[in-house]
Amino acid sequence: MRLSRLKRLPSRVKRAARFEIHAHWRRQPLVIGSVFYESFSGNGMLDNPEAIFRELLAAPDLAHLTHVWALSDLTQYRAAVEEFAGNPRVSFVKYGSAAYYRALATSQYLVNNATFPPDFGKRDGQVYLNTWHGTPLKRMGYDIEDGALGTANIVRNFVQADYLLAANPFMAEQMYETGYKLTGIYRGTLVEEGYPRIDRQFLDDAGRASVRRQLTEAGIPLGDRKIVLYAPTWKGASFGRPTDDIDEILAHVAAIEERIDTSRYVVLLKTHQSVHKLARHRPELKRMLVPNELPTNAVLGATDALITDYSSIYFDFLQTGRPILFFTPDIADYAGTRGLYFEPDEWPGPARMSAREIGDDLAAIAENGDAVPEEWRERYLAAQRRFTPYEDGAASKRVVDIVFRGVRDGYRLRTDLADDGRVKLLLYLGGMRPNGITTSALNLLNNLDHDRYDVSAFFAQSRSKATIGKQKQIHPAVRQFPRVGGMNGAKLRHLARHLDFRRGRIAEHANIPSQNRLWNDEWSRCFGESRFDYVVDFSGYGPFWATLLLHSPEAERSIWLHNDLASDAHREVGGEKKMLHSLTQLFTLYEQYDHLVSVSPTLSDINRDGLAEYARPEKFTYALNTVDAEHILENAQADLHELTFDEETGANPAWANALLAHDDGVTTFVNVGRLSPEKNQARLIRAFAEVHAAHPATRLVIVGAGPLFDDLTALVESLGLTDSVFLTGMQRNPHAIMAAADCFVLSSDYEGQPMVILEALVLGLPIVTVEFASAKNALPAGSGLVVPQSDAGVAQGLTAFLAGEVPASTFDYVAYNRKAVGQFYAAIGAE
Repeated sequence: MRLSRLKRLPSRVKRAARFEIHAHWRRQPLVIGSVFYESFSGNGMLDNPEAIFRELLAAPDLAHLTHVWALSDLTQYRAAVEEFAGNPRVSFVKYGSAAYYRALATSQYLVNNATFPPDFGKRDGQVYLNTWHGTPLKRMGYDIEDGALGTANIVRNFVQADYLLAANPFMAEQMYETGYKLTGIYRGTLVEEGYPRIDRQFLDDAGRASVRRQLTEAGIPLGDRKIVLYAPTWKGASFGRPTDDIDEILAHVAAIEERIDTSRYVVLLKTHQSVHKLARHRPELKRMLVPNELPTNAVLGATDALITDYSSIYFDFLQTGRPILFFTPDIADYAGTRGLYFEPDEWPGPARMSAREIGDDLAAIAENGDAVPEEWRERYLAAQRRFTPYEDGAASKRVVDIVFRGVRDGYRLRTDLADDGRVKLLLYLGGMRPNGITTSALNLLNNLDHDRYDVSAFFAQSRSKATIGKQKQIHPAVRQFPRVGGMNGAKLRHLARHLDFRRGRIAEHANIPSQNRLWNDEWSRCFGESRFDYVVDFSGYGPFWATLLLHSPEAERSIWLHNDLASDAHREVGGEKKMLHSLTQLFTLYEQYDHLVSVSPTLSDINRDGLAEYARPEKFTYALNTVDAEHILENAQADLHELTFDEETGANPAWANALLAHDDGVTTFVNVGRLSPEKNQARLIRAFAEVHAAHPATRLVIVGAGPLFDDLTALVESLGLTDSVFLTGMQRNPHAIMAAADCFVLSSDYEGQPMVILEALVLGLPIVTVEFASAKNALPAGSGLVVPQSDAGVAQGLTAFLAGEVPASTFDYVAYNRKAVGQFYAAIGAE
């Protein structure tokens, strides 16, 4: 372990130095008139930023501007560096270097076609233009199944941008508004004035000759042959780790070349940015690979026909009016996993499954004088009308007018995305681990009225499979803000922040100017210019998160109290009060919140009394947890045999076999919960031992995992109950197990409003629960049995069930949820 830490030390020191450098420059004044450009994380002087840069550089009235480009490798892209070597207004920095973070922090204007790093946060006075990098054919963001997982840094960049650039109305609506859920939240300006990079396609004869000369100088034997450009998109599980399919691409090119006259046509390969690093080292590609530093749209201007698959490059090429072919042998798999916005019969060219078919199409086009064949023409013209209506060669000038000259009259600008009429609501969901709070949060999100409320969820991004699994369950209408990266600011300021926490001064976070700036910067880094009417800390256990939410711009703020928190703070675990300091610090923040919301009326009374020194009594209120009954009932129908079958052993576990034997005359009690001290399953096992001795036809199934698994297993063995008490461990579908049982039992020392009782009610199970503060609030009248919080009390409840004295649950979950959601709205001040 110590050796592992030593190995990580250099990278940690380097990372700390980077943060410190960034923090230093964020404290310095902005360099007025400085413009900072980045394309594809520094992979060349490319795309829309390059077109905007050249327009600015050539404008006499903007000669006061200076320009800084980020490049990932100053040697690899030396052609760009050398082109401007004598220009004092243009400089270059290495992506990720100290100079990079200086430019990022101090430039007045920021231009990017993708995203800045996670620790980027736009400063006051900076103007951020995000151009993105193409009209999408592939589904984007939330339009992809589980697409929210990949949106974190993208949405974070978008909500910080003053300007978002759309090539056409489809891109504005489908990608920005819907795909990335910016409707309801984006407060900047959406610019629909075409794509600056497409201006580079408007080449005269001299321009075409220049592009051909550059290709020849790169080692491509063009001669006087016409250019057929093959531009496939990247494939793979993630943009950062594309599939290396170069050999397959080479085979496709060879098959195409077999069917065309290679004395008249040359096939060139333009790889995607993420694939180019794999391709440029392959010597067999030397004769065809388009250099990455050569702007794609300049190459398109000299291209006579385009072959692509799902790349947005075809939208750009539409402007030329020249033929487009789609080579899509994997369309069934690709469309099924990633998804497409348009079916092939809408594309402005044929979709072919084999490279030979593509070659045949090219041969036919050659015979037709290189024109678009008549059978494709109507689709082609329709696509031009829809996707390139503003491409007249002057998009760069219009964007420069808007962003750098402040000219807005007469341009297609939208500033109405945030004003969709819905109330804006942000909820911090906590750690998103599989527990009662997470279940409560997910249920609430499912039950909110998303037509009336624009809902955003906030939580820490995690690599844990269990946490990601819960994130995937977030209601699809909810916008997600996973927190990526960390707080900016100097280490000394963060040390002061930590010391304030240790000294019990966290409540002064807004009164100390340096600390207030840290927190305000972090809010802006996470949420940009977003505004919310209501901000909710639904977790209610983390002082860091509770403090951060207090730095939202003007909003009504609420924090949840899921338990008797005064007792939680003083509860001992292993002889230590491990939560005392953090909860006490959390309590000192309560007076700064508008509403302190417990999960039952009784619990609200308890918290009002126990926390009276921290907040005025009128702040305390309550809202019952909601329940996702449809999901529970659906889960309950699962085949338990299939659900628990172990492929390795070829069998079901003993506890599952016991439950599957429905007609064995044995009564099954079930408990579901984390195996931890407060759940006190040991009490339940001891009580069951007493009852089982008198009633042998009984069994107990305990579902869950936790730190006490080994201790509880040992207790079962010591009591001789290994054939009648089963610990199942964590199960992905506990509802199917509960549905196979006869009675649900809860033996906890304390609970807020236990979600598992609501789940048992939905399933119609008889319920035996020990007495705790909100037990009676959790059970509808006439349901269940509440017994003393002791071994004897639990045994009494189990015996009562066996005697037929515990009624089955009756529960109108529709009416219950309607009531609970109404209480939520009222509790946060929304109604």
